[in-house]
Amino acid sequence: MEQQHRAVVVGAGIGGLTAAVALHLRGWQVTLLERAADLAPVGAGIALAPNAQRALDVIGLGDRVRELSAWQGDGGMRTPDGRWLARTDAKAAAARFGGPLVLLHRATLVDILTSALPEGVVRTGVTATVTDPGDDHRPARLTVSEAGTATGTDIEAELVVAADGIRSATRGTLFPDHPGPRYSGSTSWRVVVPAPGRPFAPHETWGAGRLWGSQPLKDGRVYAYAMAVAPAGAHAPDDEKSELLRLFGDWHHPVPEILAGVDPDRILRHDVHHLPDPLPAFHRGRVVLLGDAAHAMMPSLGQGGNQAVEDAVVLAHHARSAPDFAPGRALAAYTADRLPRTTGIVRRAARTGALTMLSARPAVALRSAAVSAVSRFGPGLALRGFDGICDWCPPVDPAPSAHDPSRVS
Repeated sequence: MEQQHRAVVVGAGIGGLTAAVALHLRGWQVTLLERAADLAPVGAGIALAPNAQRALDVIGLGDRVRELSAWQGDGGMRTPDGRWLARTDAKAAAARFGGPLVLLHRATLVDILTSALPEGVVRTGVTATVTDPGDDHRPARLTVSEAGTATGTDIEAELVVAADGIRSATRGTLFPDHPGPRYSGSTSWRVVVPAPGRPFAPHETWGAGRLWGSQPLKDGRVYAYAMAVAPAGAHAPDDEKSELLRLFGDWHHPVPEILAGVDPDRILRHDVHHLPDPLPAFHRGRVVLLGDAAHAMMPSLGQGGNQAVEDAVVLAHHARSAPDFAPGRALAAYTADRLPRTTGIVRRAARTGALTMLSARPAVALRSAAVSAVSRFGPGLALRGFDGICDWCPPVDPAPSAHDPSRVS
């Protein structure tokens, strides 16, 4: 009987879970190790663009996500007083990129992904440290420690997937000279609340050094997010709801109504960091980096989670479980596919983020005038900014034979 290859995925975020599913379907024996005590998502909403949906099609989950699409009409960009700068057309976006934007709660996506994994694949409350990345001739080695234990256990794997986030310890081990994440100059808030009584169109509103977005979820709730220029590590002097009211309380409907329904204890606030300096590679030996560990980006294009999903499917494409699996060749191909693409998106996200956080009054007025002028040429011109991102398609394997154990159905 052919020996099954072992893959260890470190980190059970969206990218790590997608990688675990994709590798499992390729015939790998997968173990997913998560530091947290459970998989309750620390997050709120996530927008899955058509590029990520096509990646999920590869593992048979794309249609389950599309069923959760809530945005069927128009939305757009506004000023704090409510004036529309630009209108977006959901149908035009779907026609241009091959599908709708789907906004869903992270907990829902986690449930969809974990439902595609066999029992026992996910282990929580576990810390994993790469001690030897291995090479073509020897496996990678990790030390795994259960929560509350002083000693660890050494394990080996033919493939290690480090999806351990923007503060990735594995990235530091593989590339100790890399400068790591950098503070973007802005902080963010995220909430999920019941929908306000009065209807509203989905929108993103740009102010002076501030941004607010209100997006409906399929279950009737609203995902709202905000950003503002702030010193690193800053916090509200009282509570984050009061801070949001100070910053956004006098903005247009539905912002005040959404804020009125916010539970102060359920507001997530995080400084925005990214990796503007690209890594030399996304792999070393038998260890590969994925998602924020490899290319953390500003949220201004909404592509962070989408790119992690792409990573996972492309990795599984190159790391087919087979007797002649060669990590050097397979993971170099993964780097060649993913490093140029994600580097470009990181840079585009940084440019867009800088534009949204303009604070000087003349610059804000010029930005509003430019957005308004572009919108008059129709939604196609505004959507052009996502060309090369949302129209991405996953790599296609040569047609496998019916008995090929690495076939993805």
